[in-house]
Amino acid sequence: MLALVGQPGLAWRTGPALPVARLVIGRPAEEAAAVLPRIYNLCRGAQETAARLAFGLRLEDGTDDRLHAEILRDHVLMLCVRLPRHFGSSAMVLPQGWQADPSLLRAPLFGTVERLPRHLSELDRAMAAGAGVMLLLRRVRDSFAPFEAATGVLPVPEGAEVLDLTAQENSVAGRWALHPLMREVERDFGRGPFWRLMGRVVELDALLAGVRLPFRVTPDGEAFVPAARGCYGVSARTEAGRVTAFERVTPTDHLLAEGGVLDRSLAALPGRKRGLAPLLLDILDPCVPVRLEETTDA
Repeated sequence: MLALVGQPGLAWRTGPALPVARLVIGRPAEEAAAVLPRIYNLCRGAQETAARLAFGLRLEDGTDDRLHAEILRDHVLMLCVRLPRHFGSSAMVLPQGWQADPSLLRAPLFGTVERLPRHLSELDRAMAAGAGVMLLLRRVRDSFAPFEAATGVLPVPEGAEVLDLTAQENSVAGRWALHPLMREVERDFGRGPFWRLMGRVVELDALLAGVRLPFRVTPDGEAFVPAARGCYGVSARTEAGRVTAFERVTPTDHLLAEGGVLDRSLAALPGRKRGLAPLLLDILDPCVPVRLEETTDA
């Protein structure tokens, strides 16, 4: 897949999509539900949960706990390992046992701030102190001027729209767009890299406080399950215990949709800052390999 953004500008490429429906249709539902997380090794718990709900299968005990832990872990790895490397920093040292007891993360990630500030003026002071993820937030804020690489407002899917392959704000930041701090960041910086990273931090703060993200299934076999990048949607039918229809839509499908978040973000990235495109792409966090290329074609 190739999308051109601006002339001249940046282009992005991905490989061909896997024929996921062909891989599961005709299989016993239990087998199909087990196949999906083996094919796609990211957000395994979210994918399996969505499939089991859509197939009408019983969820295993502890599913909610495992989903919670999976999302929390992915946010921690993004904020403490992947993104700091863009600034020449090593991974943040995390306390032993944090996966078993996430409360251990509060001090190293947020310093003396017991809870994430609810207003930008308070956040500015925390970023100036530079403890934990506040240093990363400050670095990203300072790398992009207000409204650089910002998308404008796209609709946040709130139900069956998740299954529409259109440009949507199916992201962690979109999930928390109405949070007071997110609204202030959007007002002053737009829906750009700082806003998107802020969404991760807001959600991590909520998860550490014990918030659980809901999942649901409709009588028509449509399942919607939260994951570390947004919301997975699966629509399926079964007959005599076998899968007869299957559709899967991921946050990355919306990210890469024509006129979607990736197109808009790159189009709003000034040419003089194209060196920041890899950082921008990591913040957007597609779940498939995406290659960026410069293009000068007329």
